[in-house]
Amino acid sequence: MENIRTKYEELLGFVPENIERRLQLAVFSEETDAIEVIEKYREQLIYNNPLDKKTQQLVHFALLIGGMHKEPAKLHAKGALKAGATVKELFGVCETAAITGGMPAFSMAVDCVFEAIENLA
Repeated sequence: MENIRTKYEELLGFVPENIERRLQLAVFSEETDAIEVIEKYREQLIYNNPLDKKTQQLVHFALLIGGMHKEPAKLHAKGALKAGATVKELFGVCETAAITGGMPAFSMAVDCVFEAIENLA
């Protein structure tokens, strides 16, 4: 399970709480093999992808905003910053969200970016 935690730390800078719970439940239920398969699938799609990490994180952020999934969107806003995205690029995603998802999506995206940059200080 430590190898999985390490991958999240490399990508996001930390292990998200929901991932930690997933790993712990796998251990408690003695289903670590299932989690290993799920994580291998995820790893294949992320690390063997033609998009660089920054672009992937920006796309993840945008897609999650479009789906109005605030908590995971916040994680990927932080991940985008860690991968080298600028605040300007993240705000570009916010602006695009206003076109595709209206003001609720724009407002949620701004909240996510603000929290991500607030945690950097």
